[in-house]
Amino acid sequence: MASLHLPPSAGNASSDSSPSNPRYTPVSNSEDDSPIQTPGKSPAGQLKLQTDFGDSVEVGGPVEEGDEENGYESGEELEGKRARTAAPKYTLDEEREVVRSFDRRLVPFLALLYLLSFLDRSNIGNAKIAGLEEDLQLSSSQYEWLLTAFYITYILFEWMTLMYRLVPPHIYISLCVFGWGLVASFQCLATSFEGLVILRALLGITEAAFGPGVPFYLSLFYRRQELAFRNGLFISAAPLATSFASSLAWVIVKCSTDGPISPWRTLFLVEGFPSVIVAVFAWVVIPDSPGRARFLTRRQRVVARLRLKENKSDYQNAPEKPFNWREIIKTASDPKAYMAAFMFFSCNVAFSSMPVFLPTIIKEYVYPKYPFEEQLLTHSSMGYSTLHSQALSAPPYLFAFIVVLITAYFSDRTRTRSTYLITHALISSLSYLCIAATGYFHTHLTPSVHTFIRYICVYPAVAGFFSAITLIITWSMDNRIEKEGKGASIAILNIIGQCGPLLGTRLYPQSDGPWYVRGMTVCSFFMLVVAILAVVLRVLLQRENRVRAGSQDGAEGRERDGLMGGGRRNDLEGRTGDQRFVFII
Repeated sequence: MASLHLPPSAGNASSDSSPSNPRYTPVSNSEDDSPIQTPGKSPAGQLKLQTDFGDSVEVGGPVEEGDEENGYESGEELEGKRARTAAPKYTLDEEREVVRSFDRRLVPFLALLYLLSFLDRSNIGNAKIAGLEEDLQLSSSQYEWLLTAFYITYILFEWMTLMYRLVPPHIYISLCVFGWGLVASFQCLATSFEGLVILRALLGITEAAFGPGVPFYLSLFYRRQELAFRNGLFISAAPLATSFASSLAWVIVKCSTDGPISPWRTLFLVEGFPSVIVAVFAWVVIPDSPGRARFLTRRQRVVARLRLKENKSDYQNAPEKPFNWREIIKTASDPKAYMAAFMFFSCNVAFSSMPVFLPTIIKEYVYPKYPFEEQLLTHSSMGYSTLHSQALSAPPYLFAFIVVLITAYFSDRTRTRSTYLITHALISSLSYLCIAATGYFHTHLTPSVHTFIRYICVYPAVAGFFSAITLIITWSMDNRIEKEGKGASIAILNIIGQCGPLLGTRLYPQSDGPWYVRGMTVCSFFMLVVAILAVVLRVLLQRENRVRAGSQDGAEGRERDGLMGGGRRNDLEGRTGDQRFVFII
C-alpha cells in the first residue's frame, strides 16, 4: 500500500475530520511523539494519507508543476545522504533506477554525438597524410591556418551555448548535429585552400553551439557528486573518436587508394555524413528536461525532478524564479573561476595539437646521416608509411579512453578532483618532456631505442590531458549551487580555455620535424602549469571550507533547516549528515 504526504488546508484545523476529506493519521519520525506546531505544516506533525494505489506506474505525459508533491514515503537511506526532518518522497531504489536510465539512454547518446563532432574536427590530420596536402598544394602555414580557422570561430561563437536555455534542447542539438554533418561532408568538395578554410570556419560555428554546453546540460540531470563520471563518459568520446578515426582512416585509405576519388575526399565524406543521419534520432532521444524524458515512466519523471528539486521545466516560458544576475556577477568576480579557466587553456594547448599532428609525427622518419640508412629508417617506428601511421595513431587514444573512465569513476567515488588532476597533469608533463628530450638527444641513442621511447610516452601524455580536461570541467561546476553560476563558470571556462588551441595548432610546423622538440617542450610546460594551478585551487578551497565550518558550527540547526527549505540537498555534504555546503576539492 503506497502512502502520500498531503498537507491539510492552511488554517483549517478541522479539515481532517470532515467526512468529505480523506482520513489523515499522524506519523512520528522521531522518538518524541509530541506534536510540534510548524508553520505550513499540519499540527500533528506529519500526516499520512492511506490510499489504494498499487506499486505499478503507468507511462504518462510530461510532469507538470505540483506533480512532485505526490511523493512516496521511504525508509532511512545510506551514508546520511538524506538527513532531513521530513520523510523522503521517494525510495533510494527509485532514485537509482532513474540514474541508471539516464546513464543508459542519455549519456551514451550524447557521447556518440561528441564522438561524431570530434571525428569531424580532427580527421583533417588523417586527411593531410592521405593526400590533402599534395592535392591542394598546401604549405605548412596554410595547414596551420586550416586548424586555426576552426578554433577562431569556435571561440567567437561560444555564446551560442546560451541557446540551451532559450531553445528546447531536442531541437537545438538536432540542428547542431545536422549542421556540422553537412559542413564536414562538404569538405570533400574543396578544390582550394580558400574554400577549405571557409568550411573549417563554418564547422567551428556548428560545433561551438553543441560541445561546450553539454556539461552544463548534464548538470540538469545529475548531482555534483555524480557529474565527473558522466562528464568522463561524454568527454572520453574524444579519444575514442580519435582512435576510431585513425582505424577508419586506415581502412578508407587502403580501400580507396585506387578509387575514383582521392582517399582524403572519401575520408571526409564517409566520416562526415553519418552525423546528418544521427540528427534525426537526436530529435527523438534528447529530453528537454528531467521531467520530459520520454524514456522514463511518469513516476520516474517525478523522482528525476524531486532529486534535483526542479519544480518547473527549465525550458518553459514562465520560470520558477527570475534569472539570478547576482550569481553571474559573483561568479565573474571569483578568482577561482579564472584559475579553472587557465587550467583549461593550458590543457587545450596539448588537447588541440596532438590529435591533428600525431599521424604526421608518426609518419615522418629520422633524417638519415648516410644514404644506405634511408631505406632502413623510412619504415622504422615513428617513421612508418601512411597506412602504418594511421594504424599506430589509434592505440594511444584507446588507452586514453579507458584511463579517462577509470579516473572519472574513482573521482566520483572519493569525491575529490584535485588529487587525480594533479597526478595526471604531472605524468603528462613528464611524458612530453621525455619525448622532447629524446628528440633533442637522438644522436646519442639508436633509432630503435629513441623511436620506442617517443611512441610509448605518447600514451601517458594523451591520457593525462584528456583526463585533466574531464576533471577541470566537472570541478568548475561542482562548487556552484545556482544554475546561473554553473552556466557562468562554463562560459568563463570556454571563453578563456578555448584560446589554448590558437597556440596549440601552431606548435608543430613542418620546419621543426621530425623531432618537434619545441612543440613537445611547450606542451610539457603547460601541463605543469595545470598541476601548479590545481594545487593552488585546492589550497584555496580547503581554506574556504575551514572558514565556513568555523562560521556555521554555532548555527548548524538553523543552517540545516534553511538549506532543506531551499532545495540544496544535492549540493550538501552527505557522508556525515552535515548539511552545510562543502566545496569539493
